[in-house]
Amino acid sequence: MTAAAPQQPANATVTLSGDREVHIERIVNAPRDRVWKALTDPALIAQWWGRGNKLDIEKHEPVRGGHWRYVEHAHGETHGFEGRFAEVVPESKIVSTFEWDGMPGHVALQTMMLEDLGDGRTRATYTLDSDPGRVLGMLLRGPVEATVTGMLVNNRPDELKARVEGG
Repeated sequence: MTAAAPQQPANATVTLSGDREVHIERIVNAPRDRVWKALTDPALIAQWWGRGNKLDIEKHEPVRGGHWRYVEHAHGETHGFEGRFAEVVPESKIVSTFEWDGMPGHVALQTMMLEDLGDGRTRATYTLDSDPGRVLGMLLRGPVEATVTGMLVNNRPDELKARVEGG
């Protein structure tokens, strides 16, 4: 049995690097400062992060050592996600841990890089570094793109893209 090739969304490239890393790169038709604001302003995060579900931002401290915690409400259940910011370079880079309450102890490292392309567009590059079993699990659950693109600013990359491109 062979795995189907991942579907690539418009303006996105999904690649795997070894058995630990997944990379997603998108071009966003918005200046870098608007993309940065959508990634760091709690009011904006709540609009796109929770896969269309209600999202409570319990904590969001985008500074080195700061804590973030979001709780998604879906189908009568709550799903908590949290981590710590390891590095924050304004308008350029966010590195943080990521842990889901449903899998305690399985901590991934996520990095978002923003590059100003100089023409009002931004290259957003997301990398998830996780344990090999978790990446393999993503591959076995379905198309890599569907699962992994969900991790690009957590499950609503097209929503984020539309919000920052639309102003």
